Amino acid sequence: MGNHGSNLDDILAEDMHHWYNKFMRESPSGLITLFELKAILGLKRMTEDANGYVDQVFMTFDMDGDGYIDFVEYIAAISLMLKGEINQKLKWYFKLFDQDGNGKIDRDELETIFSAIQDITRNRDIDPEQIVSVIYERIDTRGEGELTLEEFIEGAKNHPDIMETLKTMMDLTPVLIIIIEGL
Repeated sequence: MGNHGSNLDDILAEDMHHWYNKFMRESPSGLITLFELKAILGLKRMTEDANGYVDQVFMTFDMDGDGYIDFVEYIAAISLMLKGEINQKLKWYFKLFDQDGNGKIDRDELETIFSAIQDITRNRDIDPEQIVSVIYERIDTRGEGELTLEEFIEGAKNHPDIMETLKTMMDLTPVLIIIIEGL
């Protein structure tokens, strides 16, 4: 995993024409469907939570909601994950965690996403239930059991350990490398 930085920097340094050619070779229609994304990632026999997580990632990358990821959305997603500012990433995390789209994250939504990520990455070093408990204990200052976008961003920024845990849990570098090298 330690090599990702230089590999990703090399990938980002490639010119846009080259990226476009790679994208079109793999997806001649100029669009990637959810099914194609799962095929590119080689995701088979996933748990229900992991499958739901990949669906949610796809929906957040499909910015116009048309059911496809086009080249512009693809480049925007990769740029966000690799070079995005922390506020942008936290907003994206929030959108990903907010599975029901009600503008708040509850404990179940957060735990489901963390469990799903672990199902995909096979990294079970941190107990999702424990992470969620710490996050809500420190960030949910009103004790409502839900976090708004503002509470989530402010809480993550004010607690470096939570920010680091989020970065670790949400590190999609291995997934992005599969996508990029597959295209």
